[in-house]
Amino acid sequence: MSLDADQIVDRRRMRRKLTFWRVLAVVLAIGAAIGLGTAMRTPGLDMLSGQPGTSIARITLTGLIRSDPERVASLDRLAGSSAKAVIVHINSPGGTTAGSEELHRSLLGLKSKKPMVVVVDGLAASGAYIAAIAADHIVAQETSLVGSIGVLFQFPNVSELLGKIGVSMEEIKSAPLKAAPNGFEPTSPEARAAIAALVKDSYDWFRDLVKVRRQLDDAGLDRVADGRVFTGRQGVPLRLVDELGDEKTAIAWLAKESNIDPKTRVRDYPLRDRFSDLPFLHTAVSAILGAAGFATLAQRFDEWGAAQTLDRLNLDGLLALWHPSAGS
Repeated sequence: MSLDADQIVDRRRMRRKLTFWRVLAVVLAIGAAIGLGTAMRTPGLDMLSGQPGTSIARITLTGLIRSDPERVASLDRLAGSSAKAVIVHINSPGGTTAGSEELHRSLLGLKSKKPMVVVVDGLAASGAYIAAIAADHIVAQETSLVGSIGVLFQFPNVSELLGKIGVSMEEIKSAPLKAAPNGFEPTSPEARAAIAALVKDSYDWFRDLVKVRRQLDDAGLDRVADGRVFTGRQGVPLRLVDELGDEKTAIAWLAKESNIDPKTRVRDYPLRDRFSDLPFLHTAVSAILGAAGFATLAQRFDEWGAAQTLDRLNLDGLLALWHPSAGS
């Protein structure tokens, strides 16, 4: 009995030690990850590429565009940096109209301080094209897609479904158009007209922006502003795109128009605090927690990351977005 008791005590002691070392390992690993992220926080001070002062800054815009104060602040810092020029790579279907307008204005401010050229890698549609036309020169690949000049307002209507299952939504509101459309009842003609007026006003703004920035006459604008996308090859004669090519083409244009040495090194300039939005950091911490025996905590960390992803996909308001599978 005494031996068994000693063994039990030893096992408990070993278990406590193991838990201590696990916790210590997690703390040290997370601390190292935080240190790495902190070292990479300042946009333009890339650990792999160094200072932007003797280089051309490369910024990349991908995914859905929405309002982003951090991106605005990063572009302001780049405008005040000693970078010689800026190449903006775009591969995006657009996003919210307000977010696209915000990005366009930030890029205009950047262009007023630095020579800037846009390279369309695969797609610059709707709101992404709003961003692209901030530059005076747009380069696209032959099969890149550009355009989709238009505005969209979408909302689900489940009134028929609710009627079939015997559910109704009651409401008391100050005026007939308050919170309309709401999706729980058929959209009234007045509500539809009000939304249509919003869409038309934003569409007119989009058209005028394209007309001015791309120097199109009314006939030329009508040819490109019906909502469709065009390939880079089609976009050149339509004046949606200035030149076919890639980043090398963009550098050659900067050398010709702004006397930039074509041998100047191009360095990535992150627009976001990469500590706050690093997939590898999220994955690393989750893996560390799992390896240390904290499976439940690792699972919750993964679920938190999934929730953040879903939040980013929640686009509100008028959309300048191209997505064929969604019918827009």
